[in-house]
Amino acid sequence: MIYLDHAATSMPKPPEVGQAMVEALNLGNAGRGAHGPALAGLRTAYQVRCRVAEFFGVPGGPQQVVFTAGATHALNQAIVGLLSPGDHVVTTAAEHNSVLRPLYQLEQQGVELSIVPVDRQGRISYEDMEQMVTPRTKAVVCTHASNVTGNVTDLKRISRLCKQNGALLVVDGAQSGGHLPLSMEQMGIDVLCLPGHKGLLGPQGIGLLCLRPGVELRPLLVGGSGILSFSHTHPSALPDGLEAGTRNNPGIAGLGAGLEWLQTQGVERLWAQTEQRLRQLYEGLHAIPGVTIYGDWSTFHRAPVLAMNLDGWEAAQLSDVLYEEFDIATRPGAHCAPLMHLALGTGEAGAVRMSVGCSTTSEDVEAAIAAVAQLAKEE
Repeated sequence: MIYLDHAATSMPKPPEVGQAMVEALNLGNAGRGAHGPALAGLRTAYQVRCRVAEFFGVPGGPQQVVFTAGATHALNQAIVGLLSPGDHVVTTAAEHNSVLRPLYQLEQQGVELSIVPVDRQGRISYEDMEQMVTPRTKAVVCTHASNVTGNVTDLKRISRLCKQNGALLVVDGAQSGGHLPLSMEQMGIDVLCLPGHKGLLGPQGIGLLCLRPGVELRPLLVGGSGILSFSHTHPSALPDGLEAGTRNNPGIAGLGAGLEWLQTQGVERLWAQTEQRLRQLYEGLHAIPGVTIYGDWSTFHRAPVLAMNLDGWEAAQLSDVLYEEFDIATRPGAHCAPLMHLALGTGEAGAVRMSVGCSTTSEDVEAAIAAVAQLAKEE
């Protein structure tokens, strides 16, 4: 199979990921005791926090790295834990439903929500954002890279705007983490939410919530923490304050192994390789009559994602035929990003998303281009 659905989850994983998870299952423990297995689990979690903190430039170091069940969990914890009735929050039309739905829910509870529009190429209107963000804005919540177009958000510009108005910057790094340079310190990010199973090559079911020191969130979950057991309230100190219950140590170990593999292989080399594959895919598809490609392709500093349609084909039909006849895996539909598709003019049928990763070969890309070209001729 030719796998072009890396934006959904990376595949295949490095062998080291599975090996680390099996070792954690066989030797690890929740990490809240004094015996060997418990200490092994605790060490694993701490080592991965350190690796994450270094990789993403987390201010305050490893104690500011919280493990979650995924990026959706991290975003819900950040958004719901930060905002209260009467607060004002700004987001964009480029967002995934993991941002939009928590915000819509809070809007029903009295949070004031402003949504920055995007144009027909999916580009955020920074001018509109500058009008919407005021000194009473509590936070700006935005994606670093669109899961539909791959367009990259200018986080430094938004960070400056936030600082001028005393607002926090909450970033969804689902499509950029592991694929693009991403540093909380350098980009002025206050809260960074990440999945473990996409660009970081870890397993599903593990994610990251990284917080700048001083950012306080109400916990979504409270319960066992391994400390202060006689207290009626959950401890507030990080990371325990946002990690109620037993940690997913096998997932943490797998995430750590995926991140270590990226660093061992050389992230800049992998980024350049992935960009080359994306450029090859874009140029090949762009040359086919009847193909429409969405997004701003004036730059290849972007997430390795391409959304397209072919004249005469419904997106779902095209994706099905690519898999059934050519063994090429893609993702059709709205990609949980309804406002983006409405802006692109693909609100009814969506688009076919092709996404490459570090395991994608030049031959994979050529096969995908040839398949679409053949179907275009048949139509």
